[in-house]
Amino acid sequence: MRQIQNFIGGEFLAAASGKRFDKRSPLDNRVIASIAEAGRAEVDAAVSAARAALHGEWGGLTTEQRVELLYGVANEITRRFEDFVEAEMADTGQPRHVMTSAFIPRGAANFKVFADVVKNVPNESFQMATPDGRGALNYGIRVPKGVIGVICPWNAPFMLMTWKVGPALACGNTVVVKPSEESPHTATLLGEVMNAVGVPKGVYNVVHGFGPDSAGEFLTQNRGVDAITFTGETRTGAAIMKAASEGMRDVSFELGGKNAGIVFADADFDAAVDGIFRSAFLNSGQVCLGTERVYVERPIFERFVQALKEKAEGVKFGRPDDHDANYGPLISQEHRQKVLSYYRKAVEEGATVVTGGGVPQMPGALAEGAWVEPTIWTGLPDDAAVVREEIFGPCCHIRPFDSENEVVALANDTEYGLSTTIWTTNLARAHRVAARVEVGITWVNSWFLRDLRTAFGGSKQSGIGREGGVHSLEFYTETRNVCVKL
Repeated sequence: MRQIQNFIGGEFLAAASGKRFDKRSPLDNRVIASIAEAGRAEVDAAVSAARAALHGEWGGLTTEQRVELLYGVANEITRRFEDFVEAEMADTGQPRHVMTSAFIPRGAANFKVFADVVKNVPNESFQMATPDGRGALNYGIRVPKGVIGVICPWNAPFMLMTWKVGPALACGNTVVVKPSEESPHTATLLGEVMNAVGVPKGVYNVVHGFGPDSAGEFLTQNRGVDAITFTGETRTGAAIMKAASEGMRDVSFELGGKNAGIVFADADFDAAVDGIFRSAFLNSGQVCLGTERVYVERPIFERFVQALKEKAEGVKFGRPDDHDANYGPLISQEHRQKVLSYYRKAVEEGATVVTGGGVPQMPGALAEGAWVEPTIWTGLPDDAAVVREEIFGPCCHIRPFDSENEVVALANDTEYGLSTTIWTTNLARAHRVAARVEVGITWVNSWFLRDLRTAFGGSKQSGIGREGGVHSLEFYTETRNVCVKL
């Protein structure tokens, strides 16, 4: 069983209180790690270490020197690729191919992409007239925002953590990371990488624990934290925003979603089925950008439901390294109970269960894991709980529609606005609908296709702010103007 410590000022440390908590495998519910739970003292120490680094060696580096270190971090992640894959699989139970093809490579890429952004982004300048005719010159400079509190989710822990840490460090900030209690491994492992590469002590810190009355709350309350970035559910985001209001500290949030998938009758049928299957069931449905509401134009509705049913029933449950397995468990027993409660609620609300709706029969020790079946419903009214509330599990409700205006209204009938995916071969329609759907990102004839230079974030209750490419600089730096009288 692994012993996981906090990482503060370049050192791996236990909590002064001696408090620890267990991490259980989602595969079979056995305890796989014991984690030191940071108290207020450890959080304060991490913030102090980050502040010292900001005003010490790290703060004295040039942009080029920071970029070189971040390239070194990316290369060391790649060198230790298998260690990160194994750590992420231990936490999440998801198949190896998901880790090796997407989640871990993106973690390394996040450091290189944002290193390139800060190296190449220009600052603005303006010449202005003055009454004496001699003029003045205005130019902008970007400076680090300071100590950034990074609070991470458990569904793609390494990729989403480095999506924040990469640009924060590239811009010259220091960070205190609070990973989810369900996924402590890769954030801790990254501390080893930072030390190996020679990143100054205190630049990157990790404190483990929970939210209320634990590391998460202590971090958001600490006035030494200059800004907070968070990915997770909307209710938690609201609590963090209240804490950040003390001191008027900046926030960047990617929050919940109840994303729509729209399939028109003229779509490439097989591509649409494959795309919706992936968007609804990848990572066992634990994707913030996933599709839980599917709207299919009536002429192909029955055929589409049957095709998606067949694909869902073809998944192979198993351990991450099982040769034939392509489908993993949910993150925890607690989350499984939440998802299963929605499965029961769907039936109570009158859903037709097309497939799934329960727990698969698993062999041996796997029977104790957090497994649930991929589930498809039809027949629910638009105000049903499972149509309106984020479930974050491998499930979707499919509803027919008859017109473009109708489906746009249905897609927008939600308090969330994170993403949508549209399937059609009519290019004019694709542009029209994409412009009308109230979300931060729309995919046309694809899903989860991410250019890291583009703006990313949610609308309505799905988030605040945009990150990605130069957009990240708006959050991770302060822009100052210098006016020089000529």
